[in-house]
Amino acid sequence: MSLLLLLIVLSIYQSNSLLFKGSILINNHKLSTNNRYTTALGLTTADFKNGMTFEVENTPVKLIEFLHVKPGKGSAFVRTKIKNLLNGSVQERTFRAGESITLADVSKTEMQYTFTDGNLVCFMNMETFEEQRIEKDKISNLLLLKEGLSCQVMIWGNEVIDVQLPANVEYTVVECPPNYKGNSGQGVQKPATLDSGAVVQVPMFIEIGEKIIVSTDDVKYV
Repeated sequence: MSLLLLLIVLSIYQSNSLLFKGSILINNHKLSTNNRYTTALGLTTADFKNGMTFEVENTPVKLIEFLHVKPGKGSAFVRTKIKNLLNGSVQERTFRAGESITLADVSKTEMQYTFTDGNLVCFMNMETFEEQRIEKDKISNLLLLKEGLSCQVMIWGNEVIDVQLPANVEYTVVECPPNYKGNSGQGVQKPATLDSGAVVQVPMFIEIGEKIIVSTDDVKYV
C-alpha cells in the first residue's frame, strides 16, 4: 500500500482527528503514533528510526543516526547524520522537532552477491536470474560483501541507490595476531581480517579460522 493511500485510509478512519493511538507499519518501519507530532497529514521527526529512508529537497537519504535535543532555552530540535543515496555523501543536518518528513518511495529486491568486475559489483536475482551491476560507490560497507551473501537492492524510481546487507553476518577470520599469554584482559582487542577483506576489532582469544558474527551497521564483532 502506498504511503498516500495509507494516510488517506487513516484519515478517514479517524474522521479528521489529528491524533492516533498505537503504531503503523510503513516501508518495514514500525512507527509509533502515541505522540503529538504524528498526524494524519504525514510523518515527522518524532518517527525517526535509524536506517529509514526519506526525502530531503527531493533527494532520497538514509538516516544513519539522530539525537533529540531539548535545550534549556529555545525550541527543541533533532540533530542527524544522513547519507545522500544518490551520490553517497554523508552530512549532518538539523531538523526542528516535529518537522514533517516524506518517506522515499524506495522498493527493495532480494539479490545475491556474485562477483566484482572492476568498479561494478554484480548481484543476481535468484528467482528470475536477472543480473544487476551496481557501481561500488552506491554500496555501504563494500568490504563486508562476500560471495553468496543475500542483500536487499534498493531502487528509487529506476535507479539503484543502495544495497542493504543483513544486520548480522557470519565471517571467517583469515588473519589476526596471536593471543599472547597475559594479554587477554577484559576489553582488550586486536584487528582481524575477514574472508570478505574487511578488518574488525575482535577479542584476543579469537584465532585464525574461527567463524565470528559481525554487525554490518557499525562493523563490529558481536
